[in-house]
Amino acid sequence: MKKGTLIIGGIVLLLLILFMWWRTTYNSFVTMDEGVKAQLGQLNNVYQQRADLIPNLVETVKGSAVNERQTLTDVIMARSRATGINLTPEALKDPQAFQNFQKVQGDLSSAISRLMVVVEQYPQLKSQANFTVLMSQLEGQENRIRLERNRYNDQVRDFNARIRSFPASTIASMSGFTQYPYFEAAAGAENAPQVNFGTPDGAPSSGTSAAPENAPPAPSAQPHGPARPAPTH
Repeated sequence: MKKGTLIIGGIVLLLLILFMWWRTTYNSFVTMDEGVKAQLGQLNNVYQQRADLIPNLVETVKGSAVNERQTLTDVIMARSRATGINLTPEALKDPQAFQNFQKVQGDLSSAISRLMVVVEQYPQLKSQANFTVLMSQLEGQENRIRLERNRYNDQVRDFNARIRSFPASTIASMSGFTQYPYFEAAAGAENAPQVNFGTPDGAPSSGTSAAPENAPPAPSAQPHGPARPAPTH
């Protein structure tokens, strides 16, 4: 009788240990899952803050006689598409929805970058105080987006590694916890968006050497003469 009691007690103790391990592991999944969702919310906030800056930026550029209306239209349309998609925790589980979100945000960054290239041709616009403030704020938001995306990826990496580790993966599978996707840099993201003020004199940045050749000739006191031949290579 005593031996049977010990066996039963051992089984009960084992079950209690297993229950405590299960509960602790499950609760750690919940905590990490909530951490990913909270970081996603923070990322959505900085994307929205960037979008909120764009209308004022567009109005400032539009009011400064910048002629590239198509570029402004592209920015407005890209912002409209970006603000029309909010990345929810449920959407993270949908690969297509996640890719669409990354695409529209990337398109907006590209549109802003193209606008900044246009602005390089208008030094009088860059000298305006309100434009300078807007650009500083926009550059700050771009840096925050990169920071918050990296933090999100860090949270996801820890969570994904945790739910894939055995034997915890058994609890994750039975409890419905699945991996989250990572944000990946779009092709060419290392070169954009170019939220900078260019050279102090408003000259085009490097990579646009053809621009001076197409620009109208400036008045010169030098005597007219034959054009200097192009250097041979």
